Amino acid sequence: MLYENFDPLFPDQPVVDRYLPVWASLPAFRSKPAFIWSEDGTAGSLNDGSFLTYQQLHDSVQFISDQLLRQLRRRDTVAVLCSAGLELVQLIYGCQRAGLVSVPISPPDPFLENENCHHLARALSQTKPRAAIAHQSYIYTIFRYLSSSPTDEKLALLLQSVQWISMDSLKQPDKKAEVNQDKHQPILYHSSSYYGCNPKEPYLIQYTSGATAIPKPVVVTAGAAAHNVRVARKAYNLNPNDVIVSWLPQYHDCGLMFLLLSVITGATCVLTSPMSFVTNPIRWLHLITAFKATCTPVPSFTLPLVLKRVKDETPSSKGLDLRSLRNLILINEPIYRAAVEEFVDEFKAVGLDPGCVSPSYGLAENCTFVSTAWSGGRRWWFPAMPNYRKLLPSGRLRDGLCTEIKVVVVNGETGEVVEDGVEGEIWVSSPSNASGYLGHPSLTKKTFHSKINNKSSPNFIRTGDRGVIRGADRFLFVIGRCSDLIKFNNTQQEIHPHYIESTAYNNSSAYLRGGCIAAVKISETIAVVAEMQRDDKNDAELLRKICEEIRKAVSIEEGTELGLVVLVKRGNIPKTTSGKVKRWAVKEKLAGGGLGVLMAIGFEKNCEVLQREEELRTRPALLSLL
Repeated sequence: MLYENFDPLFPDQPVVDRYLPVWASLPAFRSKPAFIWSEDGTAGSLNDGSFLTYQQLHDSVQFISDQLLRQLRRRDTVAVLCSAGLELVQLIYGCQRAGLVSVPISPPDPFLENENCHHLARALSQTKPRAAIAHQSYIYTIFRYLSSSPTDEKLALLLQSVQWISMDSLKQPDKKAEVNQDKHQPILYHSSSYYGCNPKEPYLIQYTSGATAIPKPVVVTAGAAAHNVRVARKAYNLNPNDVIVSWLPQYHDCGLMFLLLSVITGATCVLTSPMSFVTNPIRWLHLITAFKATCTPVPSFTLPLVLKRVKDETPSSKGLDLRSLRNLILINEPIYRAAVEEFVDEFKAVGLDPGCVSPSYGLAENCTFVSTAWSGGRRWWFPAMPNYRKLLPSGRLRDGLCTEIKVVVVNGETGEVVEDGVEGEIWVSSPSNASGYLGHPSLTKKTFHSKINNKSSPNFIRTGDRGVIRGADRFLFVIGRCSDLIKFNNTQQEIHPHYIESTAYNNSSAYLRGGCIAAVKISETIAVVAEMQRDDKNDAELLRKICEEIRKAVSIEEGTELGLVVLVKRGNIPKTTSGKVKRWAVKEKLAGGGLGVLMAIGFEKNCEVLQREEELRTRPALLSLL
């Protein structure tokens, strides 16, 4: 049975920041760690500066708020360019308490002039922040860049146009304030004295992942965000005794949501960086073991990646103990059942309970969380969950968590709800819906203000996700992105590219990088672009064999004929910060010759005769192979 886990004397607050003084006023929470930061992803590297209690967080947020309002005005927009860690957490809450609109951005090195710098320029141009907050060392880097005759004049002008505020100037001078405080003296909290963001005001601009198009700025109100994490808290049945472990990026989407979810729950959240996970994925499981974590959110590609790293080793020999885990939250659809089963089978020897598997669905336009297939009753727990086209469900809509949230599957062309069992576009209506895209009124109207059949319908978000509802319990299966769907003019067949990508990887996993494969439509054929684990361009015979085996496997298992297979060097597949492949960007690179190609082979349409092969070092245009 799902229930709220809170004393009625401390009711839910209208915005997330207002939970902090509540927890800081309670003796049981005052010295409790709200957040713990592990720089390298291990428990052994922690020190006194790795912990941030609820009292410390509340006090630092108030100090930051006071300092910011001496330099800025309420409702100003500020770019937050601090690296991941406890200071970023404090800034997110400090801006909310000051009534500012924050734009969290991962701080790029301006001298590299890569896609991260392009995103910074995009964000500064679109959000027009009055100020940018960063560590002093990063501000020095910016000023050094500006004085070095930068080649990117647009970025330079944008960096010069903002007021730079050092994070060092926002730190409390007395870090021992909590130690010296009388622990028995409660902190007085008067709701009438709160001057931060009210529920209807924007507090955050978070960018979409960029998985299907150039990232767009989503305007999130403080009330929508609070509603979203309250629904998520109830969905996962979280309470103050929970310990969350997260290595997700803290700048947007699910990583940011868990910064808010931890506070409204009164839980403890252990944070580390995505790089620490990528460097050694098993560290994630060791953090769960060390802190006896009960909840952890990860992209679905995490499971096969971890399995690949520990394939030849016994989990118990690594000192793992996963008995505490109650919610293994899987995001980044599609979620393959076979991958989850293999992961559970591998780690059940160290206590992993299959019932903790929590396939979930969300998107930035809804502040992140929409639904989960996990339930408090074992009847619906994995492995009892149904499957559809090899996938696990990402939601269960019968007896929904919140009557205000409506999730429907719609015919995208007619706007009519389709029958259960019929695929269509997922639409969501919820108090968690964001306000729209900043500076994109027509796209906002199309995406955030769609109605079903008639004008009396509430506003729905068109998610752009393809899904289907099945079964008496109305399980929601998220199959893929509508814009990624491959169709041909001369056939009714619709192909989701991830099935082709999965088959290609499973057939050649010894050579290809998992999660670094893209299937895209080029002209009237399909091309597969895959990263190799090693940049071995000297073994042409092996590369040719891999291309041919991929073509053969996709033809047999998916009934789909490939016209082109391209093997590229590591790091050539464009991806989002959360690990999603940008197929649209791969397609652009494929047409423009921007890939580090090791081998490319084109096939006849009947896929029986090799048309020709060519190493693209001598020809920039891949389309010449078709």
